[in-house]
Amino acid sequence: MTGEATNIHATAITIGRTGLLFLGPSGSGKSALAFSCLAAAKPLGLTASLIADDRVLISEQSGSVIAKCPPSIEGLMEIRYTGIVRMPYISEGEMHFAVRPVDPATAERMPPEDEQVDITRSIRLPVIRLAATSANPLAVIIAKIGASFR
Repeated sequence: MTGEATNIHATAITIGRTGLLFLGPSGSGKSALAFSCLAAAKPLGLTASLIADDRVLISEQSGSVIAKCPPSIEGLMEIRYTGIVRMPYISEGEMHFAVRPVDPATAERMPPEDEQVDITRSIRLPVIRLAATSANPLAVIIAKIGASFR
């Protein structure tokens, strides 16, 4: 069964076979964290691809959460203070986790166990909270989810 796609404000990437959907308001650090994860994956021997930056078409297909890129922004990513850059990309991928950038000055030190977020009315994903200023966001994500990047 294929659900209708909803256009959301987010950034979607894959590391290995794991999909990460970065959510948060404009300026919260979504693109910067996603870019850092993409850059850190290669030296670890992990495949990494951008799906979409800023706008993501999200839907449910046969029980999986699928992120697609609107055609007008394929392969483009905004790096704050640098501009729009062209990146290797894939046109769609399955999402497994929602990553929420948080401000360390105001965030709860210990997030709720098994936290999930509603992406749409019918789509939920488990949440990984990540400091927007994290020096190595991929290391934090790997520590949180373990060997899921195979």
